[in-house]
Amino acid sequence: MRPLNEAALVAASAFSEDERAAVYHAITTRRDVRNEFLPDPLPEDVVGRLLEAAHHAPSVGFMQPWNFILVRDAEKRRAVWNAFDRANREAALMFEGERRDKYRSLKLEGIMTAPLGICVTCDPTRGGSAVLGRTHNPRMDSYSTVCAIQNLWLAARAEGIGIGWVSIYHETDLKEIFGIPDHVEIVAWLCAGYVKELYEEPELAVKGWRQRLPIEELVFAEQWGERSR
Repeated sequence: MRPLNEAALVAASAFSEDERAAVYHAITTRRDVRNEFLPDPLPEDVVGRLLEAAHHAPSVGFMQPWNFILVRDAEKRRAVWNAFDRANREAALMFEGERRDKYRSLKLEGIMTAPLGICVTCDPTRGGSAVLGRTHNPRMDSYSTVCAIQNLWLAARAEGIGIGWVSIYHETDLKEIFGIPDHVEIVAWLCAGYVKELYEEPELAVKGWRQRLPIEELVFAEQWGERSR
């Protein structure tokens, strides 16, 4: 066995053309799925691969702050839907006029139609009080957990599995449903299931909520506001 203090470096090289194309294809065709789920249960080995992909995400200080609660039980998913519904009715009132009507017309979750729900959490205590890389930015553990979610999402796309990220709920409601400790943060409720079809473009763009911003407007050179050439 190699000593722990001995460098364990391996050769690095670019992926093959086909491998690169597959990575970018997963990125550009990933969608937030709300209404296209099939009822077929996800095989355990496939779920295991998705979780392994998530677990290989980068994390601040290698603290791996994430946990994943897999929820298949219909009653518990109904309880989550009820929490969403309460919060969603509150959210609609934050918009006005036609925007409120448009909001209410959108399908924003697939909690009951997706065969699997995944509650993704972040435990800020996992690395102790002082975590390498988090000393001056206490949100880095949450950002790490988001990286895990993105890994899972892209792996799911490669497997033909749709993922929908639900964020409209009061965290205290979900903590009560699943017995999550007070200090643990809920980062996401993910709906997961096979899909037959996906939107060619993001659904919110297709339905006129917002459009993708031109990348040229978002890139600066050397300092804020200086357009990249």
